[in-house]
Amino acid sequence: MRQWAKFWHAGWLLLPWLALAGSALTLPDIGGNPHALSEFIGHGRWTIVALWSVDCAICQREIPQIAFFHDEHRRKNAAVLGVAIDGVAERTRIKKFVGDNALGFPNLIAERGDVAEFGAGPLIGTPTYLFFSPTGKLVTWRVGSTSLTEMEKIIAAR
Repeated sequence: MRQWAKFWHAGWLLLPWLALAGSALTLPDIGGNPHALSEFIGHGRWTIVALWSVDCAICQREIPQIAFFHDEHRRKNAAVLGVAIDGVAERTRIKKFVGDNALGFPNLIAERGDVAEFGAGPLIGTPTYLFFSPTGKLVTWRVGSTSLTEMEKIIAAR
């Protein structure tokens, strides 16, 4: 077997571990309190991690709508975790956005570079939605506008 093929094969064996890699990441909430992602992911229900930015026009329109999804599903089969990728230097603006839009789901603050640790690679754009299974495995992700109906279909199909 060629040398590169051995490494390629070994890489495939690591994929399940990489999909769970984000669960070790610790990020502050809008109040500055640290939280491990494992507090939110892999507890017997789906977790949709919504990566957003205060300056993203699509996020300004969609993230408040995600609150409806969270309210509808949180006691049944899914919850939402918001992650603002603007960094802690923008905490005041992030906190204002969360308050102004009455987001009823938890929101953490990350730096753009932290996003790769979620297991889906580097950030391509916002919003990005990461779908973690009830066991905590990253199953799929969507970049850009995603409707609540599409979210429900992704969960129902798995």
